[in-house]
Amino acid sequence: MTINTVNPYTEKQIRSYSEESIEDASAKAKEIRREQPAWGKDVDARVSYLKHVLKPNLARKEREIAGLMTEEMGKPISQSIAEVRKCGKLVDYAIEHTEELLEPEPIATEASKSYVRFDPLGVVLLVMPWNYPLWQVFRAAIPAMAAGNGVILKHAGIVTGSSLGIEDVMDSPLFRSTVMSGGRALKLMKHVDGVSFTGSTAVGVDIAETAGRELKKAVLELGGSDPFIVLKSADLEKTAKNAAYARLQNGGQSCIASKRFIVHESVYNAFHKLMKEEFSSVVIGDPKDEKTFLGPVSSKAQASTVNEQIAALKTIGEVEILGESKGNVIAPAIARTDKHFDQEVFGPVAVLKKFRTNEEAVTMANETPFGLGSSIWGDADEAEAMVPSMEAGMVFVNKVVASDPRVPFGGVKRSGLGRELSKFGFREFTNVKTTWVEKSP
Repeated sequence: MTINTVNPYTEKQIRSYSEESIEDASAKAKEIRREQPAWGKDVDARVSYLKHVLKPNLARKEREIAGLMTEEMGKPISQSIAEVRKCGKLVDYAIEHTEELLEPEPIATEASKSYVRFDPLGVVLLVMPWNYPLWQVFRAAIPAMAAGNGVILKHAGIVTGSSLGIEDVMDSPLFRSTVMSGGRALKLMKHVDGVSFTGSTAVGVDIAETAGRELKKAVLELGGSDPFIVLKSADLEKTAKNAAYARLQNGGQSCIASKRFIVHESVYNAFHKLMKEEFSSVVIGDPKDEKTFLGPVSSKAQASTVNEQIAALKTIGEVEILGESKGNVIAPAIARTDKHFDQEVFGPVAVLKKFRTNEEAVTMANETPFGLGSSIWGDADEAEAMVPSMEAGMVFVNKVVASDPRVPFGGVKRSGLGRELSKFGFREFTNVKTTWVEKSP
């Protein structure tokens, strides 16, 4: 079987890859396992690798890997370069903090000595999506590897070239990419000690079920229908600019993209006007052009899905198309409705609704099966008072939801299990090992 990659802007095939057999992929996992014990025992060697191998490789291959992402999934080149540089910041964070994050924690007991160790589990399978081909991998792989694990990557088929490019950048026997379909990749669960998955909730359920049967640790970062609440105290001009970025960057193809805009009735009309102006002003076109902000969605199939969702929104409200759609390029759209709509639209489409009270805004924000990120815009004290009631793993006040190495990333409800990044993410694939020492029996 072959896996074909296609440029979503030109719709021309880029390359064809032969799918690996499960035996070939299992052999890679076994090779990683042979290397992992020595790697897991030497934190200094791991930090040295990050500093002297991975960091310079990433800098040297910045344009190459950014170009691959742009060609395979249509991300504007300026955003691809920014993604590579963000990965560099994560590597810097790991270089600086790995030792302290994994340092044994003393626990006060009646023992002569008692503490908790954070020892690696072994080999971790990453099943990653196409929307952030490098960042999603680094966000899972760097903490896992820094903790002493080896990693085998099964990336989305449409970014196979990027997947193999990542293996080249990693340049380590502890990291290998495998080229195969997602369903077959689940057979690797027998050969690994944990799995990290980013993608749709439906596939996440299948992976969690397989991991459960094998009793393997799983971290799942799934879908989102993030609310963007605009209070009457908000600075509307600045908030509208942030709204456009939050909804349209990466073609709107982000789990933490703001998707539902919940606006106080007293500022609803003014905010809608400003938001419409911002959406209308973005540069749409060839993702290889440095000036382009909005390129194509990732594939013909993805374009079809988003267009079907736009059609559905037209049946429950008014949809404004702010630009020209062509091929897989979908122009920004704003859908105004008072009807319930909680689907995750993976494209440049904003759903705009109004509220009367802050309590109503929280209720509307929570009326979704997802609970990934959320943001609240307005008076900081007023917004922060709403945080405890928000059903989300992350709440940002007067800031677009974003992943940051210093704070945990993840959701609740059907948005996933576990956390990535920060000390919580660096410890996810470790054995949290109680150690109790008495000087004599």
